[in-house]
Amino acid sequence: MNYFQYPNYYPYGYNDMFRYCSSNMQYKRAVAQITGGPLAPDIRGTAVFTDVPGGTEVSVEINGLPPYKPATGGNPPIGPFGFHLHENGSCAVGSSEDPFTSAGEHWNPNNQPHGNHPGDFPVIFSNNGYARITFFTNEFKVPQIVGKTIIIHENPDDYRTQPSGASGKRLACGVIQGLMQ
Repeated sequence: MNYFQYPNYYPYGYNDMFRYCSSNMQYKRAVAQITGGPLAPDIRGTAVFTDVPGGTEVSVEINGLPPYKPATGGNPPIGPFGFHLHENGSCAVGSSEDPFTSAGEHWNPNNQPHGNHPGDFPVIFSNNGYARITFFTNEFKVPQIVGKTIIIHENPDDYRTQPSGASGKRLACGVIQGLMQ
């Protein structure tokens, strides 16, 4: 069918007419499938990002988190877990002692100090290895984060130490992918 001979015919609706051939998608939802690396191979989870009025709703569900261990002998605790948006779209493991460095640093497009940039998320509290959290942020909209990564860190974020809040090693990673609506 030659759609150009029917100037008022839009099979996907007027607003969706060109969305299937555009490389600059305006996603309204995105998802990251989070997978544990060599330091915490049992972690599995999903983060869903949804555009809402004034910002983005982030919903996360995680299984397989390591058990909490309090700080001892000058070592930081394991858990609650730092949770951040990182700048690159790669979850390549790299070194098994320091995995996921390919994800880069925290996403900080406005060059704000740590604790106040869009890559800072609330910590994740494990309940026998399981966690679920939903929160709102007005720091970004979904199209801005597609292609970035989500990282779960070993230690809680102190929201002060520059540049990453002393949140420790990277336990799990997921690349954020846009979803068609």
